[in-house]
Amino acid sequence: MSAWADGLHVFIVSSELSIMGRLGLALKILFNGDAARQAASALSVSSTPAIKQASPEAPAPERSEAVTLLAALQRDARFVDFIQESLDGYNDGQVGAAVRDVHRGCHEVLDRMFDLKPVVDQDEESTVQVADPSAACWRLTGNVGQTADSVSGKLMHAGWKTSKCQLPEWSGTSGDADLIAPAEVQIS
Repeated sequence: MSAWADGLHVFIVSSELSIMGRLGLALKILFNGDAARQAASALSVSSTPAIKQASPEAPAPERSEAVTLLAALQRDARFVDFIQESLDGYNDGQVGAAVRDVHRGCHEVLDRMFDLKPVVDQDEESTVQVADPSAACWRLTGNVGQTADSVSGKLMHAGWKTSKCQLPEWSGTSGDADLIAPAEVQIS
C-alpha cells in the first residue's frame, strides 16, 4: 500500500480528520484517478480492521408514570388497599376512621408531586365571568346554548391545575415495571 492509502486506512480506522480534512480527501478521490484507485484498493483490502461500533447500551426499563403514581399512593396512603377492600362488613365509624388516614396520605402525595392549585381562585357558588368559554379550563353546564364570546355563571367547582409534576424516578428492573407494592411477609 502507498503512503496515501496508509493515510486513508488510518482515516477509516480513527476518523480523526477534521471536516475540512475529510472534504479535501473526498475531493482528491473524486478528481484524481490514481487516488480513487488507491482508495478503492485500500477499502477492499480484507486485512483492513473493521471499525468497531460502540455497543449500544441496553435501554433502561420503562414504567408507566401512572403505575409510579399508584405505587406512591399505596406506599404513603395505602390507597389501593383501601379501594380494593370491601366495606360491606364495616360500620360508618370504622370506614370514616380509615378514610381519615388514607385522605391524609393521598393529600401529602399529591401535594409533594403536583402542588395542586385551584383553576379559579374564588369561592364555590360565587358568580364568575368566563371570557373564553371554549378554553379547556372551563366546563360549562346548564344553559350552554347561549355561550358567546363571554358568559357568566355560578362557580360549581373551582377545578384543579398543577404547578409541577415531580414523580419519583423509578429504578427497578423490567420484570418489576408493573409492581405497585411488594407482598409483605413477616418472619417469626
